[in-house]
Amino acid sequence: MASKKASGKDRADTIKRLRIQLDLTQEQFAAKVGVTFSTVNRWEAGRSRPSPLAWREIERLSDKVRKVK
Repeated sequence: MASKKASGKDRADTIKRLRIQLDLTQEQFAAKVGVTFSTVNRWEAGRSRPSPLAWREIERLSDKVRKVK
């Protein structure tokens, strides 16, 4: 059970870190991923997790950040 919480927190931290690297507000990030502001807020708080479709979009944004560096 603890490992699920840790992985959820890791995912929440990853999403927030990416959003900050992209210099986006939660609303702007939500628009890029195709979800609502409140959804991004819940992800970053660890209260929910992205759907597989949303996670693929987050990974696509993450790949863009890596290519720029």
